[in-house]
Amino acid sequence: MRLTIRDIQKLKEQGEAIVVITAYDAMSARLSEIAQIPMILVGDSLGMVVQGHDSTIPVTLDQMIYHAEIVVRVTQKPLIIGDLPFMSYSISPEQALSNAARMMQESGVSCVKVEGGEFMAPTIQRIVQAGIPVMAHIGLTPQSVNQFGGFRVQGREIESARKLLQDAIAIEQAGAFAVVLELVPAPLAQVITERLNIPTIGIGAGAGCSGQVQVFHDLLTLAADFLPKHTKRYANLSDSIADALQHYVQEVKAGVFPSETNSFSMNQTLVDQLRREFLQD
Repeated sequence: MRLTIRDIQKLKEQGEAIVVITAYDAMSARLSEIAQIPMILVGDSLGMVVQGHDSTIPVTLDQMIYHAEIVVRVTQKPLIIGDLPFMSYSISPEQALSNAARMMQESGVSCVKVEGGEFMAPTIQRIVQAGIPVMAHIGLTPQSVNQFGGFRVQGREIESARKLLQDAIAIEQAGAFAVVLELVPAPLAQVITERLNIPTIGIGAGAGCSGQVQVFHDLLTLAADFLPKHTKRYANLSDSIADALQHYVQEVKAGVFPSETNSFSMNQTLVDQLRREFLQD
């Protein structure tokens, strides 16, 4: 049976750190469930991690639904959150509700995530009133990367720090069940966490949050050329995979693979008959 937003709230109340991972496909989702991770976010970061874009902007709602449905299908227990991508919820609360409903109905996720602070509160409230749980996202919001002028830490000055606190309070009051804090100074993230009753999930926001979220591919260093500052390398699979692929290439070229162990046999009499029929003049 899947975890619910009430289960996640209980983790916060019990003082247990909430572990979240961002995954996009069957293999990463299955492995995340085996590791007993309670929440999986199907993030629009797949635009960068899977599709090779330099931002999340090109990702469409149909693409998000496709990936979210895969993750839901292959898991049984984790709470699955589907990201609403760029401009799929920003025009009006009604547009947001319509697309959140599509995400829920077509992918089977238990809740959706939207970026934005106080200005997004009416939209969050409208979605929640319709029975769809919402996770909010403030700080560095990747869908606004062009406005921010890059992936920069947010809230280092007093006014921007106050604004983030106001944003956090507003989205909690609007009904969000949790909030992601991305690239927020650790002391500010802790103040926000102490102020809110809902869980805060940090990414580049220090250890004072209620929980942490990281991308599956980053934790395992599947991208050999990039590792974000906020990520710890728990394995270096890119080197292991590259070595394995090079070994495969060498064995094929040398005629070592496939061996008899990797092949299927056939009655030799039938083989001889086929040779006589098709290979001899």
